[in-house]
Amino acid sequence: MGFRCGIVGLPNVGKSTLFNALTETQAAQAANYPFCTIEPNVGQVAVPDPRLEQLARIAGSAKVIHTQLSFVDIAGLVKGASKGEGLGNQFLGNIREVDAIVHVLRCFEDDDIQHVSNKVDPIADAEVVETELMLADLESLEKRVENAKRRATGGDKEAKALTSVLGQALDLLREGKPARLTEPKDDEEARLFEQAQLLTAKPVLYVCNVAEEDAATGNELSKKVFEKAAAENAQAVVVSAAIESELVGMEPEEKAEFLSELGLEESGLARVIRAGYDLLGLKTFFTVGPKEARAWTFPDGAKAPQAAGEIHTDFEKGFIRAETTAFEDYIAFGGESGAREAGKLRQEGKEYLVQDGDVMMFKFNV
Repeated sequence: MGFRCGIVGLPNVGKSTLFNALTETQAAQAANYPFCTIEPNVGQVAVPDPRLEQLARIAGSAKVIHTQLSFVDIAGLVKGASKGEGLGNQFLGNIREVDAIVHVLRCFEDDDIQHVSNKVDPIADAEVVETELMLADLESLEKRVENAKRRATGGDKEAKALTSVLGQALDLLREGKPARLTEPKDDEEARLFEQAQLLTAKPVLYVCNVAEEDAATGNELSKKVFEKAAAENAQAVVVSAAIESELVGMEPEEKAEFLSELGLEESGLARVIRAGYDLLGLKTFFTVGPKEARAWTFPDGAKAPQAAGEIHTDFEKGFIRAETTAFEDYIAFGGESGAREAGKLRQEGKEYLVQDGDVMMFKFNV
């Protein structure tokens, strides 16, 4: 299981530059004018996880396969998008198709790069995008809630649940708050809320695009964004798209040295992915053998059969048990056989909640 993050923001904030750097491609044309990205570009990136390399070394794996993450570079938004201004309809449609929104905000001064509003103000920029998403959700919900209310008066149980949960979302939007603050009261309301596919219900990661000299510590502009994120239970990270561009094509040792000189321990990609995982409640389990060591992504709270299904649906259908070793035990006892001898390899059944870092081998029968 991977997940799909849509990179959004106003024109000229560094979206396409960041996308190119993150995916180590030039698939998106980064240019100093609005709408240089017309169609959403999709890039697949490997999710870096140093644990996988450790497991592969111990097992003598011939191949190392990281789990994948998709980034979608979506065309720049302008004021009035909810009414179809600019590339508004296309922009809103593309956002509906992603799992999370990576909202790039310009937190750097540069006279050579035109800002669409002729001023650098990341909070104002964020509000432009959020307002358009809220307006689109408002228009959608006002009709749906009225229809649900009419059906609810006739005794329709689902309509009652819809009226409750979508009515709450509508109230939030009218107060200028995103729908993701809605609190469904039960599983049925949660299901209906998810099906509504509201734009402001998607989790948001703010990416503060700063100048190279601010990459390690951030700046006054990025601090304001972090305060905003904390207030609305969102996530924020500091990234320098300029630095990420320079990292493209470097060898691992060269990258590490370059980052160290800048006071950085890891790339912006690693920070974005970790924040994204946290945002979506995603975890990683591993399968390890002589042919390959491989990382797999699963949603937090998944049971063993669901995790098995990430590999193949037959594994989930015919699940019998999962031979499981915690990552720390696999390392400490030198692999599967050592962990088995130490009593650290466990036989887990259908109700086992998979833990981040579990090394698993599934037994199944179809």
